[in-house]
Amino acid sequence: MEKSPPAGLREVFLEEVVEEWAFDGQEKKRPEAAGAAGRTANRGWAEPAAWGERRGGGKTSGPGAGGAAGRGRRGGHGRRGGGASLRHPGTAVSHGRAAWSWAGLRCPEHLRRGAGVSGGRFGGRTRLCGAEVGRRGPRAAARAGRAELEGAGERSAGGPRGPGERAAGGPAAAPGERGGDGAPSRAAAGASAMFAGLQDLGVANGEDLKETLTNCTEPLKAIEQFQTENGVLLPSLQSALPFLDLHGTPRLEFHQSVFDELRDKLLERVSAIASEGKAEERYKKLEDLLEKSFSLVKMPSLQPVVMCVMKHLPKVPEKKLKLVMADKELYRACAVEVKRQIWQDNQALFGDEVSPLLKQYILEKESALFSTELSVLHNFFSPSPKTRRQGEVVQKLTQMVGKNVKLYDMVLQFLRTLFLRTRNVHYCTLRAELLMSLHDLDVGDICSVDPCHKPEQAPWPLLDPCSCRLRSSQFTWCLDACIRERFVDSKRARELQGFLDGVKKGQEQVLGDLSMILCDPFAINTLSLSTVRHLQELVGQETLPRDSPDLLLLLRLLALGQGAWDMIDSQVFKEPKMEVELITRFLPTLMSFVVDDHTFNVDQKLPAEEKAPVTYPNTLPESFTKFLQEQRMACEVGLYYVLHITKQRNKNALLRLLPGLVETFGDLAFGDIFLHLLTGNLALLADEFALEDFCSSLFDGFLLTASPRKENVQRHVLRLLVHLHHRVAPSKLQALQKALEPTGQSGEAVKELYSQLGEKLEQLDHQKPSPAQTAETPALELPLPTVPAPAGL
Repeated sequence: MEKSPPAGLREVFLEEVVEEWAFDGQEKKRPEAAGAAGRTANRGWAEPAAWGERRGGGKTSGPGAGGAAGRGRRGGHGRRGGGASLRHPGTAVSHGRAAWSWAGLRCPEHLRRGAGVSGGRFGGRTRLCGAEVGRRGPRAAARAGRAELEGAGERSAGGPRGPGERAAGGPAAAPGERGGDGAPSRAAAGASAMFAGLQDLGVANGEDLKETLTNCTEPLKAIEQFQTENGVLLPSLQSALPFLDLHGTPRLEFHQSVFDELRDKLLERVSAIASEGKAEERYKKLEDLLEKSFSLVKMPSLQPVVMCVMKHLPKVPEKKLKLVMADKELYRACAVEVKRQIWQDNQALFGDEVSPLLKQYILEKESALFSTELSVLHNFFSPSPKTRRQGEVVQKLTQMVGKNVKLYDMVLQFLRTLFLRTRNVHYCTLRAELLMSLHDLDVGDICSVDPCHKPEQAPWPLLDPCSCRLRSSQFTWCLDACIRERFVDSKRARELQGFLDGVKKGQEQVLGDLSMILCDPFAINTLSLSTVRHLQELVGQETLPRDSPDLLLLLRLLALGQGAWDMIDSQVFKEPKMEVELITRFLPTLMSFVVDDHTFNVDQKLPAEEKAPVTYPNTLPESFTKFLQEQRMACEVGLYYVLHITKQRNKNALLRLLPGLVETFGDLAFGDIFLHLLTGNLALLADEFALEDFCSSLFDGFLLTASPRKENVQRHVLRLLVHLHHRVAPSKLQALQKALEPTGQSGEAVKELYSQLGEKLEQLDHQKPSPAQTAETPALELPLPTVPAPAGL
């Protein structure tokens, strides 16, 4: 005969049994994809009152005995219903029939029959059949107290009741309502919409469970059946699950880990299907899979699988694309491969995606031009073309375009339109960088479909005219190589010339896109620097500009780039006519300036007895000034010559040419790119800023003439002073500070720079020694002590 356990130990055992069989919403919610229920499957039922009664009350009948639908009343005690899930009956602690007898309880019928019991462990689906529990354990009460109605069921004074039964606190609320306000549950509505796709697959969801529990007479049996039908159908798993319970691992955590593992395997399998076998077969498999799974696209746990299938389909069905486009959440979640298919038929939506990137790109370029750092080595043109193509905007656009020729053409249309509307040459830079970025990725679908090939090389339909090949090299690639080296050598010059000469009648529209590529400031910079360098070489060779084919080609390319806006705006696609006087008069005049510099420098190196009293010329020919004002080509080359002599620290040549820059074609001398480079080169002449005449010629004679009407000039002057304020003569510095003071209409950038200048000047004043410190102090002459010589010496 077995001894009865101590009362305290018996109560602990009862508490464990009750906890294992009670409703516990915190641990046993089924994962969203582990069947039909998800979040709503385990809601709507409070802990049945039959599992115990309050200390001091009477007994309560168990399921199937005494209470309607197996639910008894709890004496004098009501509970909020809902929000709890049934703890799986098969997860009871591993006590056999002997343990029930030892505890003084009648063993449940299914245990006496041996159903699901093996070696004293609960291995199968079990249920409590009429066992009487004497009291309610505190831990079970605490667990059940956390149960709360969220989706189905009711919030009332008591637990859910059977048909015709009323809770102690009042009438039962209708399903889907909360007691007290009657408002429909938003959580239930959201969950129902989220899991609605399960019904299309024949899988039960929360609504099915809710309906079953509402209409059934034995809810525990109904829940057990639901778990059996929708659980993991693996016989060997049933005997292993109790071990997880013994270790305190919630079933939710277990099922979620299984689900995550299966989802990862499914994603891998989808990717494998998309890369193996014939194209038609694999796409047919993916289409079938998409058709079956698309109804679950709004389930967060399964959405990645559906999106992965769509990602690998080259053509998603139009109906499904429209559904994705209509739902903002789905649109944001889908891969860029799917978005491309949406964008190619929706130019407005694609424009909305591209527009912020284009604005960001322009702001980045402008920020670089107004950088506070002044340096010859680190300026706007310092980054290499490949480095620039790694920028965020270019990479994002490259990813958005992919291999889609239609999207690439849309981007080009956006860039052309914005270039015409704003005249901002940075759009030309982006147009070239995007093409070269696609070239780096070897996107042949775009780089090979263009009208820029020679006729015998391009007999197919053509689209983009700027990825042209010249003997296996694209025109843009060839120009990109020149930009990388900042010089156009003879070999590449011949390649470029061969392409221009190869444009036949009927292909003139190619010149529109070519001119936009050449209008890129990086291309203009390279062509202009090469032109100035060729002029210097011609001086040494004693050759006129008209006799140099390389120089004429550079001017031809430069004219084509500078005429881009007029050509695209007028839609007249032909090369601009070269001005004869530019070659026969302006360039020789510029070469004469180079001769004057050499002559003066040689004279300064002669011995004193051989040196003649030669002064540097300080006037400009009137024709030269006229060329700067009337011809864009002449102005561009002249400005780059000014940058060249400034970089060479040639103060005399700079002071000679500055008066001619006050009025130039289109105010090019006051453009951001030229002023950015000029201020950087002026840092090399820092010592000259201490001279009054130099500052007067530079500031009063040139920069400040446009400062009141051009805010960008004011910003560049402030940049220069912030960097070189300690070198400027104090009297001149005060006058400049007063002249550059912002007005009420000045922008924030000007005010910020002016504030920085004021702080720098205050720091400079504090660093200056006071008059008392500068006075010489008398030297102290102290006699040195005599040191006796060592005895050994």
